Amino acid sequence: MRRTLSRRSAFTLIEIMIVVAIIGMLAAIAIPNLMKAQKTAKRTACINQLKAIQGAKIQWALDAKKGDADVPSDGDLFGPDKYLTKRPECPANGTYTLGSVSENPTCSSPDHVLP
Repeated sequence: MRRTLSRRSAFTLIEIMIVVAIIGMLAAIAIPNLMKAQKTAKRTACINQLKAIQGAKIQWALDAKKGDADVPSDGDLFGPDKYLTKRPECPANGTYTLGSVSENPTCSSPDHVLP
């Protein structure tokens, strides 16, 4: 009887360690960029919502014949039959302040500001 020894191919410990190191380096590069993109997306979404609120305020002032110093309430702007169906929420958990018609609405998050 003759036995043939088959030689199996397998990865060595060094090869596996190199692959793990490369994956770690790629993760170290990708994660900060992902966090920056997420922050930028939240800021952009918030600014778009502030623009929508400002547009609703202006439309309310025109429809209700209000002046620039008048401040609308939530009930004037938000509802199923109003200018916006529901009050927007900041994606970064900030809070919106409406202000008067002549003022831009503001968000409590520091860099979420209408230009």
